[in-house]
Parts: sequence; structure tokens; C-alpha cells
Amino acid sequence: MRRTKRHTRFKRFIRDVSLHTPFIKMIILLIILWVGFSAGLYLAERTADGAAITSFAEALYWGIAAFSTAGIADTPQSNIAQLVGGIWIIVGSVLFFGTIVATITAYFMGPMQRPAKRIIETIEYNLEQLDDLTIDELDLLKETVDTLIIHVERLKEKQSK
Repeated sequence: MRRTKRHTRFKRFIRDVSLHTPFIKMIILLIILWVGFSAGLYLAERTADGAAITSFAEALYWGIAAFSTAGIADTPQSNIAQLVGGIWIIVGSVLFFGTIVATITAYFMGPMQRPAKRIIETIEYNLEQLDDLTIDELDLLKETVDTLIIHVERLKEKQSK
């Protein structure tokens, strides 16, 4: 049971990160730009004399090594390849590290949202877990929903007056 709870928490964490943070969109954008800049670097470098990057695969590797600040990437030889590579290093680094910071910030700031939104998310989460709830928990949920319905009816009465 303990392992199932961890698995459920991990699945919920992954779902929360993918739904409530820019992580997935930014990773997709980063991959598209990586492939695009690598192609540009390869096309600019393939005809240069003494080029260290002679295949698209090497350009892809260079793209990862360069923006990750590992310092193990070969230097492109042609001026246009150096320009393309320099832009990629800046854009790739900003996107990569920015995505990490934005994801962490969005994830931990989520609980500080409006209380009403947190209540709705809690109810939605509990509805997804109905099969896992005990009879006592289901009774408590029913009482809570009944109280919510009464509260909504009172608010509607006040607004109609």
C-alpha cells in the first residue's frame, strides 16, 4: 500500500507539473530549437576547411554540449557557424535554465493560489480517487457536498432578493 501511495503521489506530481507549469511546452520548444540550430550549424560548417563538425549527429552533440555549459564542444570554424552556435548557446541556455526555474516556481507557488481554486482542485482530486476511499471517507465527502449544496442555495437566495 505504501508503494501504491508513492506511485500515486508521483503520478500526481507529474500530472501537476505537466498541467500547471510551462515545463512540457518549453521542453518541446527547446528540442525544436536544438534540432533547428544544429541543422543550421551543420549546414554552415560542412563546407568549412578543418571543420570539426562534419555530420548532423556531431552537430546535435555539439548543440547539447555547447548550451549545457559543459565546455567540451568543438569550436565551429566558419563565421556563420560561430554566429549560429553563439545564438544557440544563449537561447538554449536561457530556455533550459529558465524552464527549470519557471517550473519550480510555478509548482511551489501553486498552493498560494486563490483558496477557491484550491478547494475546487481538492474536490476534483478526491473525485478521481473515489474507488480508493473508505466508506467513512465517502460519508464525509457526502456530508461536505450536502453542505456545499446548501451553501450554494443560500447564496442564490441572497442574490435573487
